Amino acid sequence: MENLNIYVPRLLDSREYFTAGHRACQGCGETVALRQILKSVGRNVILANATGCSEIISSPFPQTAWHVPWIHVAFENAAAVASGVEAGIKALERKGMLPKRNVCIMAIAGDGATADIGFQALSGAVERGHNFVYVCLDNEAYMNTGIQRSSSTPFGAMTTTSPPGRMSKGQKTWKKNLPEIMAAHDIPYVATASPSYPFDLVRKVKRAVEVDGPAYLHVLAVCPTGWRSGGDETIRLGRLAAECGVFPLYEVDHGKYTINLDPGQLKPIKDYLGIQGRFRHLKPEDLEYIEGRIVENFEKLRAKARMTAAQDKPSRKASKQAPKKGKKAARSKK
Repeated sequence: MENLNIYVPRLLDSREYFTAGHRACQGCGETVALRQILKSVGRNVILANATGCSEIISSPFPQTAWHVPWIHVAFENAAAVASGVEAGIKALERKGMLPKRNVCIMAIAGDGATADIGFQALSGAVERGHNFVYVCLDNEAYMNTGIQRSSSTPFGAMTTTSPPGRMSKGQKTWKKNLPEIMAAHDIPYVATASPSYPFDLVRKVKRAVEVDGPAYLHVLAVCPTGWRSGGDETIRLGRLAAECGVFPLYEVDHGKYTINLDPGQLKPIKDYLGIQGRFRHLKPEDLEYIEGRIVENFEKLRAKARMTAAQDKPSRKASKQAPKKGKKAARSKK
């Protein structure tokens, strides 16, 4: 846990593959995450980027912030295009028309293009077993088109399509748990990450690239515009999300759950929600309900981590029955 709380810039690639000059809002969490992600993979990558904030702020013709091969695709088909690129490269390598280079194929999309519009393409691509990395930059609403709610919008949040009032307290449903849905696809690697913990994010990106098969990364992207928070609060909000249990940092590596940051006693949810204007209408009883659900979900995650860790340990009976090394070999020599 101590390793997550440090940041030493010289330990990261000094080159920039997502450069300054884009049109992002001040304090945009997506752009911080993109810089860290691309520093993890370098130039040896081909990106399929769905329509959304990350695309619209980075590629107004004739300019671009991308210094890697990049394809702009529609909302719904980032995973389909990435899987097609992966299949095409395999075919060219098989025919000897392209040297084998282990190119990283990556799809990048927002929560709307992942949880809603593009979920069918994503589910199909990972089911087929394409060797690519899918990154969801989760800012918890359709921020690019006016802050409309998505199925990744948290309970109680105010958006332009879920305003608080007499009939509603904002978003009515609980946030869709995309990492667990992807883990249920039984793919090699699933992880959550946050640019507020850069070395944790970098390590997870590298792990996702090295596994054989589909990998899914769910990255929290704080949005000051949609969250009604200060641009200078982005890193703090990302840390509070993990420390309050709202956005737990964990990974599922070939079925084994590991919680990367477990604060023990979760911080009060008001520390996190209280600095976001989208939750200012909530009453104490609403905060109590939200906190109860978060604690319950975090305990479920801890139980999964304990269960999968126990499965890796050999039983005492098995260890007793195992032949002792050295003695049997020594007797046979005599």
